[in-house]
Amino acid sequence: MSDYTDLKKDKEPIVYVLQELPGTRMGRPKFNIMGASKYGKLKVLLREDTQIILSPGPIIFELRRLLKDYNSNDYLLLSGDPSVIGLACAIVSDINNGRFNLLKWDRQEKVYYPLEINLYEKGKIDE
Repeated sequence: MSDYTDLKKDKEPIVYVLQELPGTRMGRPKFNIMGASKYGKLKVLLREDTQIILSPGPIIFELRRLLKDYNSNDYLLLSGDPSVIGLACAIVSDINNGRFNLLKWDRQEKVYYPLEINLYEKGKIDE
């Protein structure tokens, strides 16, 4: 294994928070996401008011830049605009050969659960 691969594998996992939580700019975030820090260092990517209006190009470019170091130890915390969520999932899937991790919030238990996604998994489909 190369030294570069070893370095990426040994780094602390990152939880990529796609957008700031509503209320962050006013100093009163609507949700507490500190429980996600159990899975890695929280890194917020985009401001809470980021929107894709007419052209997704600038957001795609920015997300590619911010997610370029994503690897199999990292997680996405899906927050914000659904179009930004879709783009981020597509980008990390492209970077990591169809594999990525999500943190899923369980409202009842009030904890995050990790989900491993593999878009190319070959399994049986029951009909």
